[in-house]
Amino acid sequence: MSALPNCPNCGSEYTYEDGMMYVCPECAHEWSKVASEDTDATQVKRDANGNELADGDTVTVIKDLKVKGSSLVVKVGTKVKNIRLVDGDHDIDCKIDGIGPMKLKTQFVKKV
Repeated sequence: MSALPNCPNCGSEYTYEDGMMYVCPECAHEWSKVASEDTDATQVKRDANGNELADGDTVTVIKDLKVKGSSLVVKVGTKVKNIRLVDGDHDIDCKIDGIGPMKLKTQFVKKV
């Protein structure tokens, strides 16, 4: 297993070193080794528009999302209040009215 960090732009695990830079072959993002060491301790979660998210924020869903294992759909424009940021593939723990507790990805929401 590689000890190199995942790409901060797309999350790809196929990064490689090029001198004093890390490079992602999937999205062509380049970042400094020094900068990545500083930001590893504090990962900032951002919405689809690049706004920084925090615990307790209210967000809006920007895409219809099918609920796995159910026939329910979270519609575009659904407001989700009082989010909680977590680590993992799905960055947001929340409770959606009419559906219940869910996990969402930050790429499918925007801050209100």
